[in-house]
Amino acid sequence: MWQGVYEELKDRGFVVITVALDKSAEDARPWIEAAKPAHPSLIDTRHVLADLYGVVNVPTILWIDERGRIVRPNDVAFGADTFRQLTGLDSSIHLAALRAWVRGERPAFAADEVRGQQALPTAADQQARAEFGLGQWLFERGRPDAAARHFERGGALAPHDFTIRRGTMPMRGIDPMGPEFRAMLVEWTQAGKPYYRPLADTAGKN
Repeated sequence: MWQGVYEELKDRGFVVITVALDKSAEDARPWIEAAKPAHPSLIDTRHVLADLYGVVNVPTILWIDERGRIVRPNDVAFGADTFRQLTGLDSSIHLAALRAWVRGERPAFAADEVRGQQALPTAADQQARAEFGLGQWLFERGRPDAAARHFERGGALAPHDFTIRRGTMPMRGIDPMGPEFRAMLVEWTQAGKPYYRPLADTAGKN
């Protein structure tokens, strides 16, 4: 889908950059090769993007203008409605806003609006990222049990950060689409907490 949007808008100077947060390049490679993207498609095994931009779930979308400024902070957007029953999000709303911005039909957010909608990391969030980094270091050195303790600690410190809670599941030998993930999701949502947090202007519901 994002390849199609890129082809549609690239003559206006628009570029899609997709980034997979995976434990290894091989985990993401089949998906990238199947998509055959003509735009940059990167694999972030160190969660650098998550650290820099405060990404706590996937998919997360940011708009960055030609000057390198964030003009739409972290938002949730899907290229299609495959998971609409789960997410309650209408993919066409964000895509329409994106097209309008690229075509100059609608402005992006002003700097003060961007700042107002950005969720800055707390001290606990930053410690959780440190726990993730230490866990990954231990995992890569053949100490999965020690790594798992730090992954779990990171998830406890920042329970809203699913790049830690769910993203570390493969390194803990857990299926990230399996029963443990589903149980975690049910517990989270039944407590009245949203799994996805779209911005208000694109949060279309079923």
